[in-house]
Amino acid sequence: MPWRETLRMDQRVQFIADYHRDMFDVADLARRYGISRKTAYKWIDRYDADGPAGLVDRSRRPVHSPHTTPVRVVAALLDVRRHHPSWGAKKLLKVVSTREPTWTLPARSTVCDLLDRAGLIAAPRRRSIAAHPGRALIPMTAPNGTWTADFKGQFKTRDGVYCYPLTIVDGYSRYLLACHGLLSTAIAGARPIFRRLFQEYGLPGIIRTDNGVPFATTALGRLSTLSVWWIRLGILPELIAPASPQQNGRHERLHRTLKAEATRPPSGTLRAQQGRFNRFREEYNHDRPHEALDQETPASHYEPSPREATPAAIAARISRSLRSPARQPQQRHPLEKTMGLRHAHPGGRADRRSQRSVCPEDTVTHVAGLICHLSCRPLTSCGASSRARLKLTSRRCWPIHGPPVSMPGPT
Repeated sequence: MPWRETLRMDQRVQFIADYHRDMFDVADLARRYGISRKTAYKWIDRYDADGPAGLVDRSRRPVHSPHTTPVRVVAALLDVRRHHPSWGAKKLLKVVSTREPTWTLPARSTVCDLLDRAGLIAAPRRRSIAAHPGRALIPMTAPNGTWTADFKGQFKTRDGVYCYPLTIVDGYSRYLLACHGLLSTAIAGARPIFRRLFQEYGLPGIIRTDNGVPFATTALGRLSTLSVWWIRLGILPELIAPASPQQNGRHERLHRTLKAEATRPPSGTLRAQQGRFNRFREEYNHDRPHEALDQETPASHYEPSPREATPAAIAARISRSLRSPARQPQQRHPLEKTMGLRHAHPGGRADRRSQRSVCPEDTVTHVAGLICHLSCRPLTSCGASSRARLKLTSRRCWPIHGPPVSMPGPT
């Protein structure tokens, strides 16, 4: 037979009902219900005084508390706070203690509680998180289809200088294109590395990175100055989901090998550390068998990209993307998903259904032509303003105006 569960309120009601039947005296009822006679008389008296409502538990809060902050102290603290809304509990205590040196003041935590109860502490503003353009889903099926780039965790060389290794890999062949120790993650150091790789190996179709600097920002589509430069070269930036390094797992596995073979222990100087990186890259590409390649070397599977990075080739590629509607049928650009855009109106407005975001001016200047390309209209038809602008309206549309953007080659 299962256990029977009863509530305290049900037992009290049953106790009062048994008492009014006059079948048992109070001592017998107390023994049957496992309570003392004093408790039995307490519930009987409460029921006689308040009826069924008297059987409900009452508050156990003391009527008087000897540690309560005096009313005059509370009033003085709140008065100073209202005159100085930005002052914290420590400053309030200092001011009140200076005015009334004989008073016994509460602790800082108590003052914070008093301010909170009085509604004088504003709730912190929640940071708006820019919408992510989406998880990287494009498979790696050929060399130079997708490059992956990332900064390995920084470490100090023995002379106390921080080293930030930038690694760039061809995702299909695992060929380590670059491993360069930089002084920071700023674009000033990363861009020359990419420019040299583009000139030596050609242009990839996609560059997959995480959401850190300098690859992404909190601007529209999380575009950064570096990723805008890639777009101008005809390369699609692809971001993994935030806090999801497993989406770039093959690159993270490279960092594990790099850390074990080329950074422990660190070299004496950044120049010496770069020498170790160069030797590691040579061995990794040409000598070390790779498990994912059936014990073959990455160099045996890699070949340079046919997409040249010369200024003439870049100018021709971008000019084709800005053809007039009569010469090019309407189509959905692959950047539409990456930038978080749902539709581009013929008038040059780009809808973005996700959260609002502010786009840096340099990003607007370079991306304006591509956004207008989504509507298959030349950039000159969107306006004749002397400056490209991107403003957020109440309908979450950005009117884009500006002259044709110049299309130089890699710089």
